[in-house]
Amino acid sequence: MTSPELCVGAVAVADGQLLMVRRGRGPGSGRWSVPGGRVESGETIRQAVVREVAEETGLQVRCGDLLGWAERIGPRHHFVILDFLVTVSDGRSPVAGDDAAEVGWFPLPSVSQLALVDGLAAFLRDHGVL
Repeated sequence: MTSPELCVGAVAVADGQLLMVRRGRGPGSGRWSVPGGRVESGETIRQAVVREVAEETGLQVRCGDLLGWAERIGPRHHFVILDFLVTVSDGRSPVAGDDAAEVGWFPLPSVSQLALVDGLAAFLRDHGVL
């Protein structure tokens, strides 16, 4: 088992749609999630949110309030994830990059029908997003 790693997630809702990425590698590969990843050394949590969204979607965001946190423990990972509300600050369409295999906006009612990473649907429901 590895030591816990600090991670961030970005919850972007616009026009009744949620920004989602399909993971291209690592835990959750092939499943849909919100953009996010590990906080790098020397980086603030909010900087990590903005960087991860840019790397995975090509979009610029403004980091807002903390929505909530989640902990995911698997055989080879232990992630403590702080999820923030973000506002997309440009009108461009998202483009998959970094470890995202696909990216897109999904209508909120259809999100729970996607193959989501474990615990995401419950997290989003518990925090009033879905």
